[in-house]
Amino acid sequence: MARDDRAHPLTVQLVPHRTAWADEFAAAAGRLRAVLGRLALRIDHIGSTSVPALPAKDVIDLQVVVPSLAPIPPLVDAFARAGYELRYAGRDHVPPGWGGPDEAWEKLLFVPPEGRRVHAHVRVAGSPNERYALLFRDYLRADDAARDRWAEVKAQVAAATRSREEYAEAKDPLTDELMAGAEEWAAACGWTPPPVSD
Repeated sequence: MARDDRAHPLTVQLVPHRTAWADEFAAAAGRLRAVLGRLALRIDHIGSTSVPALPAKDVIDLQVVVPSLAPIPPLVDAFARAGYELRYAGRDHVPPGWGGPDEAWEKLLFVPPEGRRVHAHVRVAGSPNERYALLFRDYLRADDAARDRWAEVKAQVAAATRSREEYAEAKDPLTDELMAGAEEWAAACGWTPPPVSD
């Protein structure tokens, strides 16, 4: 999965949850909605900053759900009007056991080169990576024990790694383990991703 390499790899610094993150997401999402218009079917706060009481890197992750990633130029132009640059075009980490085409995990990542650190992950409506991000968030919001265990895992990985890239690579398989529990939770409670607008 692509990382923000705006400067150079640095040791990951986790900070206690900040209530301001929700407001900062709302502000970033509002600016993007104003520019993207109908290109964005939905914009969600995702990642660890979206989970109350969970420590996280001080980076706002948001997900922009779109009908398609192609053609890319209109998306690049729209994000540029909001002050974002295309940083990555490729695939998210594909979990083991996935039985479909790896292309289903494609995404774009946009970041503003200055100011508040925001990662805007652009994914296709109904794709497995769109669902994965939302299930991660909603599971940890709903299960305090799972959230606390995940906080411990993140702290251990951050202490044992020397760069953002190393941290991410070490965390991916551990996230897959977490998501096995998330899938059990989703099946038990009937969780589904929120609908997109037409």
